[in-house]
Amino acid sequence: MQIIYFLLAGLIGYLCGSVPFGYIYVRLFKGEDLTKIGSGRTGGTNSFRAAGLGVGVLTSFSDVLKGAAAVWLTRWLLGDALSPALLPWAVAVAGVLAVVGHNWSIFLRFGGGAGTGPNVGWSAAIWPWIFPIAFLVMGGMLYFVGMASVASLSMAAVTITIFAIRYALGIDATLAYLTGSIVAGLVVTWALRPNIRRVLNGTERLVGRRARRAESKQ
Repeated sequence: MQIIYFLLAGLIGYLCGSVPFGYIYVRLFKGEDLTKIGSGRTGGTNSFRAAGLGVGVLTSFSDVLKGAAAVWLTRWLLGDALSPALLPWAVAVAGVLAVVGHNWSIFLRFGGGAGTGPNVGWSAAIWPWIFPIAFLVMGGMLYFVGMASVASLSMAAVTITIFAIRYALGIDATLAYLTGSIVAGLVVTWALRPNIRRVLNGTERLVGRRARRAESKQ
């Protein structure tokens, strides 16, 4: 019977993650198909490219929220059905599947983003300080490095490090969250394979200050 609860947690996470907020907002505000603009991804960075800063920020926060919602809904629906030892694992499953749903959304013919927003969201639902840390890490990387992919990979690594420290210190009595962060980080990395290749050969897209500086030199 418990396997049913874990499948339900995965379904909750996947459906939450699959809601393509970036696609919806760009359609609503610009009347355009986000999947045919820029990188074709539906996250905050490409939404910013397609419809400006406001839509990009709105998309980013919405993507974080859907990752957190996967955790909240799983706890609410399954909190009384699973033991305290098993519930964190169901929560981690929901979090990881929220990242999977964002990247391969059933509503976009299994297209989507890179998973950073929901990865931050589900992690922050476990430990809220991850959200301001993500703001600083992502903001710093975007400002100084100017590559959204590097910012995403860095945040995935930071999330894993945080949960590793929490487990090592005994703050988390379960390996569920560390395991979930590692799997979610691998999902993000897999989605960013083309970007990693472009970073290595020096052709990755720039955003923000570095993009403006590159344009001014042309």
